[in-house]
Amino acid sequence: MQNKNIQLATIGGGCFWCTEAVFQEVKGVEKVVSGYAGGHVPGHPTYREICSGLTGHAEVIQVTFNVDVISYADLLTIFMTTHDPTTLNRQGADKGTQYRSVIYYHNEEQKQMAEIVLKEVKPYFENPIVTEITELPQFFQAEKEHQNYYRENQTQGYCSFVITPKLAKLRSMHADKLKG
Repeated sequence: MQNKNIQLATIGGGCFWCTEAVFQEVKGVEKVVSGYAGGHVPGHPTYREICSGLTGHAEVIQVTFNVDVISYADLLTIFMTTHDPTTLNRQGADKGTQYRSVIYYHNEEQKQMAEIVLKEVKPYFENPIVTEITELPQFFQAEKEHQNYYRENQTQGYCSFVITPKLAKLRSMHADKLKG
């Protein structure tokens, strides 16, 4: 990245279709790419392999954002409040290690900020937060059909029943941080 005001954040909070849809609406976010990270199987995994739960990878998104518009801390606050960071390896009906809540930091500053944000949001949850904070291993971009999933499949059942309510929550809680 040439512009030092442009940074990357890599997070996983369940199905990447959900987190991608959320962050595509956030001011200062320039790009969101769905993918996989954190596994123990060498090489570029496929969606089918990830869904087996045997690779150790999490479904994640990689967010390119402008820190002059939105801070890393604000991105993480949005992340922590638009999924359930208290359920281990699960988001709603999605179960398995691929759906774990995780923040993959890119540098020491991001690690420290992630720890601060988790402490700040902790009082808002009844149960303990189980979100992992881990250095980013290799990121693998997901297949083309998983990019812009919500935007291209809004009438699909999963989108209507799972993603649309998440977006409504985002709009009610973080309206000041959203694009036009």
